[in-house]
Amino acid sequence: MGQIATYWGQSGNDDAGSEGSLADLCNSNNYGIVMIAFLSVFGRGQTPVLNLAGHCDPPSGSCARYASDIATCQSQGIKVLLSLGGASAGYGLDSADEARELAQYIWDNYMGGSNDNSPLGAAQVDGIDLDIESGGSSFYSDLGGRLREIAQNNNYKQVYLAAAPQCPFPDASLGPAAGKFLDASLADFVFVQFYNNPDCDFQAGVSGIVSSWTQWTGNIPGTPEIYLGLPASTAIAGYIDSSTLVQSGGVLEQIKGIGNYGGVMLWAPTTDRTYATNIKGSV
Repeated sequence: MGQIATYWGQSGNDDAGSEGSLADLCNSNNYGIVMIAFLSVFGRGQTPVLNLAGHCDPPSGSCARYASDIATCQSQGIKVLLSLGGASAGYGLDSADEARELAQYIWDNYMGGSNDNSPLGAAQVDGIDLDIESGGSSFYSDLGGRLREIAQNNNYKQVYLAAAPQCPFPDASLGPAAGKFLDASLADFVFVQFYNNPDCDFQAGVSGIVSSWTQWTGNIPGTPEIYLGLPASTAIAGYIDSSTLVQSGGVLEQIKGIGNYGGVMLWAPTTDRTYATNIKGSV
């Protein structure tokens, strides 16, 4: 049996008619992993910046209230990861030293560090997710390796490392390829984005997705859990209706027996609030 992972933080605000609060998302009992999106500015001499759209304003300290929401999620056994990157162009790593400095910053501000002005207050996330779509592909393995090393040196809980490549193989930013994150056997979870890419998402049909899935699951070093990343919004190219996804002989049934299947990752989960509910029993 797999689980559902999802992203939170980029669709409006806490209102019920918008994305809703992080606690409400976790209290739905649909998700096993939640990514807080995004740390959208980092590296290249910049001070890292958290962007949670209309939910809160990090410089004002108003995002610190989500520490209690994160604790609510974690108390239910849900892993909460900080997602780095996204579609913006405000990030990139220029050296291994800069990657290690970023690891220390993440530790100090989002994990077990001692910064009293952390954007998410006293929250201690369970790891990071890399949704790297621009800014180069180097030094992310240095970031992940150093973050895990800092945590181990401080007797922190297990740190999970995840990546969200797009489905064309290999991903331009994350690999797997020499010098890229997915070549370093560091990932615990890989959320392959089967959307906005007509050659390998549902626009290529069931056979297209299954073929791409087979390539991904057979070529990532290490033993990460691999997730079928899908949009929960009809506005995103590659959308699969939930009933079509879980039908007999459909995409989900076919891929579950191929490789180290972990479950389904959903983007824009609150556009269709019933999507996760509809598929949970089949994941």
